[in-house]
Order: sequence, then structure tokens, then C-alpha cells
Amino acid sequence: MQIRRRALLALASAAAIAFPALAQAQQPAAAAQTVRLRGTIDSLTDTKMVLRERGGQRIELAIAPNLVVTEMYPVDLAAVKPGSFIGAGAMPQADGTQRAIAVVVFPEAMRGTGEGHRPFDFLPQSTMTNATVADVVSAADGRRLQVRYKDGQQTIVVPPDAPVVSLRPGDRSLMLPGSSISLTAQEVNGQPTVTRISAGRNGFAPPY
Repeated sequence: MQIRRRALLALASAAAIAFPALAQAQQPAAAAQTVRLRGTIDSLTDTKMVLRERGGQRIELAIAPNLVVTEMYPVDLAAVKPGSFIGAGAMPQADGTQRAIAVVVFPEAMRGTGEGHRPFDFLPQSTMTNATVADVVSAADGRRLQVRYKDGQQTIVVPPDAPVVSLRPGDRSLMLPGSSISLTAQEVNGQPTVTRISAGRNGFAPPY
């Protein structure tokens, strides 16, 4: 379906920096088709949601009948081992390494999701690297992950305070007023519509 420019621009302007459903947050956004938003649920019904975007704007969205919900939950850094497939949102450092904002440990079924290194829309100049861990080394500034992807590699520095999370299928019980979420939205039948959501349980907030 051709997405109308006006509705897409309205969504995009609200998404000054866009995440994640969490799995979607690890992949390149489909150009001119979807936007990613982050914030808290202000209110919702079975078919509609009001999101308070993290910049403070309230955004009204329809909810797709086939909405996909992903649960994001915390894991220990020890879950990151050689051979793990991870996604790391990070900030570039002067020495060429990437300082992790957060690390997602993908379940095996999602291995290869969005593989590569690219700009990330969470913060100005931030990056996203989805890759396989080749080595894990302790260092003064945190764990250093040597990661490899097709045609490249990166060093990801994971400071002690960086959240480490994983993903599993979720359901609408994670969607409550006040819950922190990240979502993917696009225009469906003329309405900005949520198609995917990532959320935590019991107050846990997705890191991006």
C-alpha cells in the first residue's frame, strides 16, 4: 500500500529518535514506510493507543489486529559469550571502539537479524552493530567484545552500567498505562498504526 506522505511525516516528526519493537529496533527501518517511536503508554483501548513520546508529545495511534508484541527482559552480562549473536546500540569513541548504551542478546532463532554496522537513531551519532561475538575480554573500562559480521568487525566496550537484555514472544498483558515501550508504526488504511511493540514486565523499561 502506498503510504501517504502527510501521515508519515507526522509520525516521523514525532519520532525525533526512533527502537525499537525490540527486534525491529535492531534492524534498518524500511525507508518511507515505517517509523519507530519510544515513550510510555498514556492510555489505550483494544484498538487505539495514546503514546507519550519521550520528547513529551502525545501521539494517537491505531493498534493493528495482528499486533506483534515482544518482551524484553534483563539478563546477566555472563550471557554474552563467544558465539552469541548480539545487537549493541553504542556511541563511537575516539580510539575507534564503540561504547555500548545497551546490549541485546538475540535468541538463537533470531541469529542474523539485521547483521552489520550502521547509524542508529537513538542518539545523535549513535550506532547499531548486530554481530557474532568472537571474544570477550575484561578491561578497566568494562568488558570488551570483539564482534564480527559480514565484511567487518568492531570492538564494543560494555561499561558496568550498560543494560544487557534478551527477547522472547510477549502478549498484550505487557501493554499497560504507564508502561515504557518502543514501537514500530506505519500508515494502515489512512491511520498511523502500531504494528509491533517491545515492552518489559513488572515495570522493566526497554533501554532503547
